[in-house]
Amino acid sequence: MSAEVTRRGWLGGALALAGAGALGCSRDGETKRWTARWVGAAHERGHRLRDAKSGARPAPAVTKRAGVLVAGGGIAGLAAARALRRAGIDDVHVFELEDTPGGNSRGHTMGGIGCPLGAHYLPTPGEAAREVAEWLEELGLRRIEHGRVVYDERHLCHSPQERLFIDGQWHDGLLPPIEALPAAERERSADQYRRFSRAVQRWVDAGAFSIPTARAVWTPEHARLDAITFAAWLSREGLDAPALRWYLDYCCRDDYGAGSAQVSAWAGLHYFASRHGFHAPGDEVGERDGVLTWPEGNGWLAARLAAPLGERLHGGCVVLRVREDREQVELDLWNEREQRVERWIAPQLVLALPLFVAARVLEAPSSALTAAAAAMRHAPWLVANLHCERPPIDRGGAPPSWDNVLYRSPALGYVDAMHQSLRPHPGETVFTAYWALGGDDATQAGTARRALLEDSAETWATRVLADLVRAHPDLPRHVRQVDLMRYGHAMSIPVPGLRGHAALRALQETNGRVHFAHADLSGYSVFEEAFFHGHRAAAQVRAAFTPASAARSPAGPPARRG
Repeated sequence: MSAEVTRRGWLGGALALAGAGALGCSRDGETKRWTARWVGAAHERGHRLRDAKSGARPAPAVTKRAGVLVAGGGIAGLAAARALRRAGIDDVHVFELEDTPGGNSRGHTMGGIGCPLGAHYLPTPGEAAREVAEWLEELGLRRIEHGRVVYDERHLCHSPQERLFIDGQWHDGLLPPIEALPAAERERSADQYRRFSRAVQRWVDAGAFSIPTARAVWTPEHARLDAITFAAWLSREGLDAPALRWYLDYCCRDDYGAGSAQVSAWAGLHYFASRHGFHAPGDEVGERDGVLTWPEGNGWLAARLAAPLGERLHGGCVVLRVREDREQVELDLWNEREQRVERWIAPQLVLALPLFVAARVLEAPSSALTAAAAAMRHAPWLVANLHCERPPIDRGGAPPSWDNVLYRSPALGYVDAMHQSLRPHPGETVFTAYWALGGDDATQAGTARRALLEDSAETWATRVLADLVRAHPDLPRHVRQVDLMRYGHAMSIPVPGLRGHAALRALQETNGRVHFAHADLSGYSVFEEAFFHGHRAAAQVRAAFTPASAARSPAGPPARRG
């Protein structure tokens, strides 16, 4: 992040964008035409757990039994349920706080147009993400032809993919182009682009980073990178060009929800070295990695993971308590629809919740869980969907793209839900704008979290529009509805020391009746990590059942002891 942005205060600059009612009227005096609302479960539902811990909890109104329980209907929980079903264990019940499953990968609809409430794409998986690749083949999205991986082009992101608004014009790609920078910055920026490219390529050539991270090597050099912030590492390497630092900070906010001053150097390099590398202008670049996307983003994938569960997927359920003993696991929850406390009992449970929540619901959390939860910091996020009667006027330069980013914005830009449409003329669309609010430290993240909870939907919608009018001055005239989704604790920030934390490794190796499955176990949140941990936890559950019992109805198989 630039020194200018750091001095003025990141959150203060972000929130100041609203102005003094600047968007209450358009420039020609036209009255504001849009309305705004929060969507998703009210945050009070999630706070029911906090309140239950501090007061008396009603006795369960009913008690039910199942073969396996999965607490958490995000990607990790849904992947665990899928893996268990494939192993022949059908009596799997999944419980999710929100009314719809998917976690950070849920979808939404506005005016009949699909749009995301969270993650909006899935990079084509690398060799290490075997479970995801296998599932994509099952869905018909991926196949092998003559020894070569081929993806269904209908689901790959259409070109142009990315553009950057800088100095009043759109430019191809997201790396600030040298010719768009002030003359005094150009030579230094070009040199540092090349130097950072060489640094990343060294790690790419060594194969030292991969997704999921559990299948990557871990060396003393990785540990040293994990011990300092990315910003500190960049400064140590003499990489201080404002354009480069802005771009790298943007990448950290995009993937981790917080800036380079908060994430580890390991995480900053992992962003590039585990996927597509970093390419300076003039570098020889091979075929670019594909990106799978849909109007509703990864909600398309979440819906297909959830569909086979049918009535065994329970939305609107707040986990209150998990108790493990020698014979079984008890799960107490609040059923929002039935307005009652329920108790579910099973031989095995997959706890696919953020680790700080898992530490609260477990009646007797382990020292590893307590330590891991204490070491974590979670980023708040805002996702704003703007239903437009027509696209706004473009400012020229690079043509409208799927991902559209504004240089030096406090936000992450927007994606156009209808970019994947092949319609021959412009029409209604939804712009999905993303705000990663983790900031540069825990204090900034906490301030942003309070603003998410306390400020009105109209206030936040005004901030979003005030940011985007820099590139689209007429946008407010075309917006009819703004639906906002707030995540108080959207994802784990890979702060220094987290990736190599012994507690995270210990939680992945549990052999009791409770098995942990969440992207938190990787220290950061992406689809492939969550999917991997869901499959890993499911394998632990399968191992707890004897072969004979697994072949029978799984309604009540005995668990191995020891």
